[in-house]
Amino acid sequence: MSKKVAIIGGGNLGTAIAEGLINSGFVLPEHLIVTKRNIETLKALEEKGVLISNDNLEAVNYADWVILAIKPFQLKEVLTQMQPALNAKKHAIVSVVTGVWIKDIQEIVGADFPIFRAMPNTAIAIQESMTCICSANTNDAQVDFVNEAFNQLGKTVFIEEKLMDAATVLGACGTAYAMRYIRANIQGGIEIGFSAKVASLIAAQTVKGAAELLLQRHTHPEQEIDKVTTPKGCTIAGLNEMEHQGFSSSLIKGIITSYKKILSDM
Repeated sequence: MSKKVAIIGGGNLGTAIAEGLINSGFVLPEHLIVTKRNIETLKALEEKGVLISNDNLEAVNYADWVILAIKPFQLKEVLTQMQPALNAKKHAIVSVVTGVWIKDIQEIVGADFPIFRAMPNTAIAIQESMTCICSANTNDAQVDFVNEAFNQLGKTVFIEEKLMDAATVLGACGTAYAMRYIRANIQGGIEIGFSAKVASLIAAQTVKGAAELLLQRHTHPEQEIDKVTTPKGCTIAGLNEMEHQGFSSSLIKGIITSYKKILSDM
C-alpha cells in the first residue's frame, strides 16, 4: 500500500493506530508520519522506521491521508493551523476524535473534503477493536481504504452518523460492561473455590471463546446457549436465577441510561 498516512496526535490512540497499521503490514513504516509536541515519547515508533514530527503542517504536506487523533478541545486550533496545507483534491480526513461530528470538521476546513468519522474502542491497543465508521463526500476507493485500514485493528462496521452516540454506548461503554460481567464471574469463581488468578483466566477465556463462536459462526446467542443447557441441568438453573434477579433487564436499562446521558450532555 503506497498511500502515505499522517496521524495527528501521537497519544495512546494515535500510537495504537500507528502500531497496528505497521505491524499488519498495511502501511510501510516510512509511509507513516506521527506528530506530537513532545516527540521523545515517539522514539519507539521512530526505531521501527516511522517518521515522527512536532510539525503538523509538515505531516500534512507529506501525507495523502490525515488521521486526527487529538482531544476534542484541540480540534479547531489544529485544523485551522493545518488548513494552509490541506488540499481537498489530495487529502482525505479520518477523525477518531470523541464527540466530534463530520459537520464540525466541515465548518472549519470546508465541505469539499472526503471525511470519515471512526469510533474505535480501547481494544484497538491489541488490534481487537470494534470500530464504527461513517463518512461524507467519499468514494468507493476511499471507503475501501478506511475499511481495510481499521480491519487491521479489529473489526469494522459502517453506520449512519446519527447512530454514532448509540455506537459509543454499545461498542465503547460496552467494554466496561463486559469487564464488569467478567469481574463478577471471577468473584463467583473465587467463592466456589478457585484462586483469583485461575478464576480470572477461566472467566476471561470463556468470554473470549463465547464471543468468537458468535463472530465465526454468525449464530444467535440463544443458539449457543441451547447447546449447553440440558434439562434439569446446572446451566439452566443458573441462567434462570440470574434472570429472576434481573440480569438481562438491568443490562438493557444500563445501556439505555448511558445513551440518555450522552443525549442529555449534548
